[in-house]
Amino acid sequence: MKYMLLIYGEENAWTDQERQECMLESMEISDELAAEGKWIASSPLHPVATATCVRVRDQRREITDGPFAETTEQLGGYYLIDVADLDEAIAIAQRLPPAKKGTVEIRPLFPLPDRDFEPATATGSSEDEASPET
Repeated sequence: MKYMLLIYGEENAWTDQERQECMLESMEISDELAAEGKWIASSPLHPVATATCVRVRDQRREITDGPFAETTEQLGGYYLIDVADLDEAIAIAQRLPPAKKGTVEIRPLFPLPDRDFEPATATGSSEDEASPET
């Protein structure tokens, strides 16, 4: 079953050194999951100040900076995994370094009918993907 692990946390919760260590540990976990055929994709996100939101209301496009939600925790990254069940997804989520300072939300993905859910690449081959970034 495919799950999205959404990484939430305070953007200023990490020192530069802690962030570097978090990235290295996260990449090791991604590499391990990839070797087991469980990793699909992962990446940290740029700060929320770089976000752009698009809404369509009454057939008119609205573009705003943001999301600027009324919360201290922001979406900071994600993992997309393919594992046996929720228990396995939880076991992976609790290993992720951001879980120590923030929250990892686990959401199952709906399967799309008649669609192969392999990540697209420039060459069209999932074997040519770059190394995981988180």
